[in-house]
Amino acid sequence: MTNKFKYFIGNWKMFGNLASLNSIKQVHNFCLKFKKYTSKSKIIYCVPYTLIYFFSQKLKSKFISFGAQNCHFVETFGPYTGSVSASMLKKVGAKYVIIGHSENRFEGDTNKLIKQKIESALKQNLNVIFCVGETLKEKNKGKTFKVIKNQIKSSLSKKYNFNKIILAYEPVWAIGTGKIPKIQTVKKTIIFIKNQFQKILKVKKTPVVLYGGSVNNSNIRMFSSISEIDGFLIGGASQSSKKFIDIIKNYYK
Repeated sequence: MTNKFKYFIGNWKMFGNLASLNSIKQVHNFCLKFKKYTSKSKIIYCVPYTLIYFFSQKLKSKFISFGAQNCHFVETFGPYTGSVSASMLKKVGAKYVIIGHSENRFEGDTNKLIKQKIESALKQNLNVIFCVGETLKEKNKGKTFKVIKNQIKSSLSKKYNFNKIILAYEPVWAIGTGKIPKIQTVKKTIIFIKNQFQKILKVKKTPVVLYGGSVNNSNIRMFSSISEIDGFLIGGASQSSKKFIDIIKNYYK
């Protein structure tokens, strides 16, 4: 079973300034012109904290939503220098937040901490984009499924509102490298994630599962052949309006 919409989520990472709104406006204009694409899609930009309020105020678009790339595990306020809470994100216009990205895991985010962040975000009614995936070392040892199963089991709870959770499979070794897994491998892994989600959390709902990792306007057609993929978490290519638009157009070709 697949979900109704295809998600195209841009993770800008540490990129952008106020003038970058022009790039997003171009995508908005594309959406206005080509509703045959956008009626089937959800477009989300996860931008640096410094841009969320400005972008959400300056661009009121029924096609585009904004999100953050992380949040603190404490929901509101506290003595945590340099941190931003889910409550603060909500108040500046964020509707989504990426949690568990491999770059944050490398900086110390454990499954336990990620679970606390997910709880914090859900309490603020934010939509969570929960990243899972294996490193190259884990892949080479044949531990991909074991790692992903543990990430799901350790970071999610049966009590959560699963309508607010999107999963994103990002093989760590594919992020920003230009390398991508074999199509059959991606298909099997996405199916595994959906099955494990339902099995571990004892739910009938089929989760939304995205793919991320060196997605671009050239390889998107290949990924479109996998019906089980519900969308994409796109890094560098989302920073260019042309590349982002081409990804959407090429997906539906």
